[in-house]
Amino acid sequence: MPRLLGVDIPNDKKAVIALTYLYGVGPATARALCIKGGVDPDKKARELAEDEVARLATLLERDYIVEGPLRRQTARSIGRLRDIKSYRGTRHRQNLPVRGQRTRTNARTRKGPRKTVAGKKGVKDLR
Repeated sequence: MPRLLGVDIPNDKKAVIALTYLYGVGPATARALCIKGGVDPDKKARELAEDEVARLATLLERDYIVEGPLRRQTARSIGRLRDIKSYRGTRHRQNLPVRGQRTRTNARTRKGPRKTVAGKKGVKDLR
């Protein structure tokens, strides 16, 4: 199982797909990495030679912000928004959608499972 930047990438997937297991590397970046590094994108990850893995690791470290540094950068950006008490920062703090989505009905992913509140009973006819 090849290891890039402290992450084990899956053996049985093509190199271009396996690279997307790194945080911050999507399909387009993975394809560009394979082309720059001279790696066949259709080759399985287990078939990559040590020098190919080393070339990919060097390219990633030199040209891209991925994994730990990217996570820290994102956390710092969110922390800055919280510190200056911007609207987006308060939405992050309250764990609500940040980008203007409605919250009356949807937003279950962000808000978590429903918390049922005891409501009024239906009006009964007393005869």
